[in-house]
Amino acid sequence: MLEYTLEKELNEKGYRAVCGVDEAGRGPLCGPVFAAACILPAGFVLEGLNDSKKLTPKKRDKLFDLICENAIAFSIASASVEEIDELNILEADLLAMRRAIDGLQIPADFALIDGNVDRDFQIPARAVIGGDAISPSIAAASILAKVARDCDCLRLDALYPQYGIAKHKGYGTKQHMDALRTYGPSPIHRKKFIRFLNNDEAL
Repeated sequence: MLEYTLEKELNEKGYRAVCGVDEAGRGPLCGPVFAAACILPAGFVLEGLNDSKKLTPKKRDKLFDLICENAIAFSIASASVEEIDELNILEADLLAMRRAIDGLQIPADFALIDGNVDRDFQIPARAVIGGDAISPSIAAASILAKVARDCDCLRLDALYPQYGIAKHKGYGTKQHMDALRTYGPSPIHRKKFIRFLNNDEAL
């Protein structure tokens, strides 16, 4: 249940600008990984706010606009395919999160990070497993990151329409994997994520 319990606990400890942080796009075979950071007004109630994965695209788009209009500060950032290949997806994910925190118009003094890793952040941070279903700040960040990534998938689809990215958002569906076998990988594909093509060649 979404409640400001975590944010209130941190406010009581003296933190005044607590941001929620989440990512989108760790699992797909292509494209950047996105992250967002968001500071909401204390006790701000936004009807329908939830984990982005539990919302329809239409609802996410509506909430995206409302979050941008009402947040004290928000930021969306990414890590490139090249960075994912060089660093690995976890490190690229953390890099995108750090960039999102850095990009906040009003600096945060504490970060609630969705997931189980909270190392190497510029400010004090706490990992919250399933945070997008617990913290409104993280849920808001999850929507910002998800919508931004979905929009980027439309851009990638226009560049490489043969893969059907607009439909499957880059995930390893049968359609996507069949297209990779037919056309080969593009510059937007993550090399470490498409190793199955090397296995195909070995058969």
